[in-house]
Amino acid sequence: MVLFPDSKELLELFLARDVRFLIVGGHALAAHGIPRGTDDFDLWVWADHGNALRITDALNIFGFGGVGLTPADLEAPDRIIQLGTRPCRIDLLTSITGVEFDDAWESRVEILLDGLIVPVISRTHLVINKWTTGRPQDLVDLMKLVRQAQRE
Repeated sequence: MVLFPDSKELLELFLARDVRFLIVGGHALAAHGIPRGTDDFDLWVWADHGNALRITDALNIFGFGGVGLTPADLEAPDRIIQLGTRPCRIDLLTSITGVEFDDAWESRVEILLDGLIVPVISRTHLVINKWTTGRPQDLVDLMKLVRQAQRE
């Protein structure tokens, strides 16, 4: 899978600064072998003060220093910070439904994505998230994940 240049650049900045994040959403689904169209790139970030400092540092270099984002914005649960516009939009999520970051981090999988080794939410935690979120697209994704697991 090839990323939009901005998405790849932000991943490089995060990786260089040891930012704790997980790829979730449609790109995580594709990483687990179920590609589907998506018009954003979802990154779940650990809502910890030190991590938030590293993220804001990366965002300053990335060109979003002028938007007024503070570490406190990244430490609060249930936040979605949207960077850019679709189809290249990057969403930073401080929490997702049904899963705790520490648990997901411990069971993450690492994949090669456009030349980078990146952390992705595990299939198990992706299933839990899709189930507990329950939106129509999430339920379609969930059924595809279940069918895939049955074939394995």
